[in-house]
Amino acid sequence: MQTRRLGNSPIFVEPVIFGAWAIGGWYWGGTDDARSVRAIQASIDAGVTSIDTAPMYGCGHSERIVGRALDGRRDQVTLMTKVGLRWDDPGGAHFFDDWDDDANPLPVHRNLSAGSVRLEVERSLKRMNVDVIDLIQCHWPDPSTEVEETMDALAGIVQAGKARAIGVSNFSPALLERARAELARHGLPLASTQPRYSLLNRAIEDDVLPWCRSHDVGAIVYSPMEQGLLTGKVGVERVFPTDDGRSQDPAFSTENRTRVLAAIAEVRDLCATHACTPAQLAVAWCHHQPGVTAAIVGARTPEQATENAQAATLRLDPGQTSRIAAAFSFRLAG
Repeated sequence: MQTRRLGNSPIFVEPVIFGAWAIGGWYWGGTDDARSVRAIQASIDAGVTSIDTAPMYGCGHSERIVGRALDGRRDQVTLMTKVGLRWDDPGGAHFFDDWDDDANPLPVHRNLSAGSVRLEVERSLKRMNVDVIDLIQCHWPDPSTEVEETMDALAGIVQAGKARAIGVSNFSPALLERARAELARHGLPLASTQPRYSLLNRAIEDDVLPWCRSHDVGAIVYSPMEQGLLTGKVGVERVFPTDDGRSQDPAFSTENRTRVLAAIAEVRDLCATHACTPAQLAVAWCHHQPGVTAAIVGARTPEQATENAQAATLRLDPGQTSRIAAAFSFRLAG
């Protein structure tokens, strides 16, 4: 499968990356570990060998599952994880509250201090049973820590051979510039940023993507299917269980589902032309946009992983990408 270089870094990824958020169980209503392992392995077999995870996905559970799936296959994979969200330490800036398996409050903090970053990397290496992480990323900005401190710590991790490249996620252009400048002092590039982007969420076209193009920094976008809303499979009658975060998400209101399904109907003929699903079309549209290196797509079953991989090979012409964008040129209510 074709790969793309992540900015000026030594990392190459496919246009589609396996997203391991859902297999952590948190937010998505639980998980089947054995099936998750098979999903990751099916993704690798289908040619999508880049995997994105994070400690926060299930409080370490996703990383452990990724580690199980990579047993004996580490050399086939580009492995990406994150630092900066702590559920086990009150330091840093409070972000949100979660609950543990016994329904006890679990406050989550943003913590990108040097000591926390180094500790998290060691824990991630142990959970996944690997010696090196290909791309280590800041999960969210931490207002309690200067960006320069974080980048200095991450540079040290790369120089120690525990990571190969450095990226960030959910950073503004101003923070991206500060991160890039600090890494340049160490002779390292900022490999990538990871912003949210989809047909229904295109704000980064105004600032983040132009900045990435100007500075040769990769953009790995997440939620290209808007948590399933763009698959065409979320009918207006579907009810999500209470432990699924989408049950409380206003994007999944009846009004929004109706509008999205109508837009999908407008491009059904393109699905027929390319022999693809609406989900594959939505993902392919993302990785065709200027400045976008790859799209992260979650999967919880081998079948979903194989379907996602096929989106990486789908080729759209400029007229088709423009037409798809026009069909979804509305704002979600709420």
